[in-house]
Amino acid sequence: MFKKTGHNRVFQDLVTQIEKAILSGKLKPGDKLPAQRDLIEKFQTSRASLREALRVLEHKGLIEVKLGVSGGAIVKEISTDTITEDLSILMQHKKVSFDQLAEFRTGVEGCVASLAAQRATSDDIKNLEGLLEEARICLESWETKWDDFFEADLEIHILLARISDNPVYTAVLQMVHENILDMYYFVDQKHLEENYRDLCNIVQAISKGDAELARKATQDHIMQCTASIKAAQENN
Repeated sequence: MFKKTGHNRVFQDLVTQIEKAILSGKLKPGDKLPAQRDLIEKFQTSRASLREALRVLEHKGLIEVKLGVSGGAIVKEISTDTITEDLSILMQHKKVSFDQLAEFRTGVEGCVASLAAQRATSDDIKNLEGLLEEARICLESWETKWDDFFEADLEIHILLARISDNPVYTAVLQMVHENILDMYYFVDQKHLEENYRDLCNIVQAISKGDAELARKATQDHIMQCTASIKAAQENN
């Protein structure tokens, strides 16, 4: 699986070879990499170079390094966790504003909804309607279930991305929506009801297979949500 590294690019070779083995499926989630002494011998490299390579792979979210006798470098399930954390840091340090994020969402999610309207199956529509029903039930007890309402909201947006049949959209929107959930904390019943009506309009457009109507309904929804959140934050 691995071969001796070139002396002029030891560090890059280590990262590239291990990453390739993980992404190609030769190393699967849950697999443990060979012990460090064995990797040092296989790669013909130094302990310092290997540790630095493992640190980078861990930062990329490809492995988890556990300490102790039964520890070692364990291959992780690939996820968007690292990217999600990076976006959260950018937002907290005012490198990405809420308005900029809303502008991004308007373009991307409008496109996603349009594709979903063209590609949704009858089962997809049933799943969307099931999530809408969950949101409706939460709306009836909004004071105690507002967070559950927005979890259903998130699931609708992520399902639309999956229906679009493009994993890039799914990964990006998962990252974005997980970072904006906390922003809904000050939203009241009126805004929840508006949000629910928007979601109904989006699902209805998709069930009709109307791509442009789905795009517009989604973009209107994002603009309405953005205005609601900003107004709620200003009043609290």
